[in-house]
Amino acid sequence: MKNPIILGIAAVTLLLGACATNTTFTSTWKAPDATVLKPEGKRLAAVFIGRDESTRREAEDTLVRRLDAAGAQGVASYTLVPNNEARDIDGVKERLAAAGINGAVVMRVIGKRERVSYTPTPVFAPYYHHFWGYWGYGWGAAYEPIATTDEVVSVETLIYSLDRDELLWAGTSRTVNPSKVPDFVNEVADAAAKEMQKQGLLAAG
Repeated sequence: MKNPIILGIAAVTLLLGACATNTTFTSTWKAPDATVLKPEGKRLAAVFIGRDESTRREAEDTLVRRLDAAGAQGVASYTLVPNNEARDIDGVKERLAAAGINGAVVMRVIGKRERVSYTPTPVFAPYYHHFWGYWGYGWGAAYEPIATTDEVVSVETLIYSLDRDELLWAGTSRTVNPSKVPDFVNEVADAAAKEMQKQGLLAAG
């Protein structure tokens, strides 16, 4: 397995918030021996993997606030590992160990696409009872679909224990028309938390 620090999409799932409305999880996985997560007193790295430095900082700062609210001590990984040194695995290990990091909540966008939906002109059943009634209606309301384009962003959410160097939980989600970075991160976190609750990995609260 690859090093947990360079895997995954940032999603702080240790604190519940408002229910996500545009994010759904398409798959999840939980370690067989994983128990209920207890973030209190833990130093957890918030990691957003991406080339854009400003996006990384904004996302990780959002994650840190959620971790802190859950009772953990969140640490934005950009304060320990700059983008240009992220591929130095040995260096990353040393920095996180020196910072006393116990675990990591990591985010990575794994796909983005456009989805076009077509809505046909509404059908009014009474016109269908007679051929000539339908003929007049059909030609007067020829099919003119209304096209709607949505942006669908896929992300993977991974929760690691650095003390054990093991993956505890993983999930893949899709978000339709994500908003600003903080809102997007929070929405994925909320949806992930809901999934983790269902699996008994996160206590309801």
